[in-house]
Amino acid sequence: MTARAIVIGAPRSGSGKTSVTIGLLRAFARRGVRVRGAKSGPDYIDPAFHEAATGLAGVNLDSWAMAPPLLNALAAQAASEADLVVLESAMGLFDGIPAAAGRSGAAADLAALYRLPALLVLDVSGQSTTAAAVAKGFATYRDDVHIAGVVLNRLGSERHRRLCTEAIEALGLPVVGAVMRDPSLTVPERHLGLVQAGEHPDLMAFIDRMADMVERSLDLDAVMRLAAPLRPSGVDFKAALAPPGQRIAMAQDAAFSFVYPHVVRRWRDQGAGIVPFSPLADEAPDRDCDVCWLPGGYPELHAGRLAAAENFRAGTRAFAEAKPVHGECGGFMVLGQALEDADGVAHRMLGLLGHSTSFARRKMHLGYRQARLAADCPLGPSGSLIRGHEFHYAQVTDPGRDAPLADLADGQGTPLGPAGGRRGRVSGTFFHAIARDA
Repeated sequence: MTARAIVIGAPRSGSGKTSVTIGLLRAFARRGVRVRGAKSGPDYIDPAFHEAATGLAGVNLDSWAMAPPLLNALAAQAASEADLVVLESAMGLFDGIPAAAGRSGAAADLAALYRLPALLVLDVSGQSTTAAAVAKGFATYRDDVHIAGVVLNRLGSERHRRLCTEAIEALGLPVVGAVMRDPSLTVPERHLGLVQAGEHPDLMAFIDRMADMVERSLDLDAVMRLAAPLRPSGVDFKAALAPPGQRIAMAQDAAFSFVYPHVVRRWRDQGAGIVPFSPLADEAPDRDCDVCWLPGGYPELHAGRLAAAENFRAGTRAFAEAKPVHGECGGFMVLGQALEDADGVAHRMLGLLGHSTSFARRKMHLGYRQARLAADCPLGPSGSLIRGHEFHYAQVTDPGRDAPLADLADGQGTPLGPAGGRRGRVSGTFFHAIARDA
């Protein structure tokens, strides 16, 4: 048996698809359905909400970053362990980058590849029958993407609902949900997107309110009928990131939390053990581990506490004398000499690499990345090409004198130059690794 699946899409970010997705996941879970969340594209935060809503770990499915056999393997794995997979689109349903057919990173690639129906979430505030023109555009934009139904969001009145519904259903598109405007159902955000699930006050009460909204506003039976079997073929984990060691000391707390679920699961499936520690609690990596991994997260919000964590500093520096230490994005910032917070106060960091960074002088860096490794490191051997993503506002204010870790290009192959740093057994980069190129 395999799961059925449906894609939740929208014209843009902020249309309400995350709220609808979380509510659907929790509502189906409360019915006893084994339901799993998936997210198109590079996203750390939404999969954590998906897991909280369902009790099953989420998964990222990225048509640009993952070679097709790996993408298929992850989709098949998710389908084999669920009755229903709800796949949430990043940004708009068709938003990706110019790339080979089926490799743009858009959720529409996944809908077409697996022949999955899409449920379109439309924010209809400020419009009525015009919503039908938007829905028709989505329905006809790509012949290989099937818009199976519509959810109306942020309705102002019963009359508003009726006008939108009648216009859309005249096109032959069923309206399976109508959500009234309710500011209390907005998921809180910060500079890198949503506030993390673990930081949300009264998380399960919030998720249950989302489910209550969905049960009031959507026809769950109709959504289940629209879902189609998810049956990927041609599966292979060859392009997955290999475990960097048998025992991996991984920083895990409010400052270090950005780890892709598929990466950690694959490491565990390969026999590696994850040994968590909390720098914010002044814990050091376990000296019995083979490698230390400092993930991304929000160190800029906790720079003072990290600077005062003397046991973390001493223990990580001692670990690096004998074994590899790698940092991604926020982890890379903490490996440097100093981190300037939003108020312009500079805080001493680990000093294992020579660069300094600032969150006070902000500039958004966002996009897919291809990294050719210049040396052996926990991401892989020298010469490997790794696909991933970069999203941060911090800037390097002093590059230091360390050798670069990789030569970087954007998602279309445009060279971006040397990136990251390496010194001895220590390496780091703003780049988040997703998979090996294949």
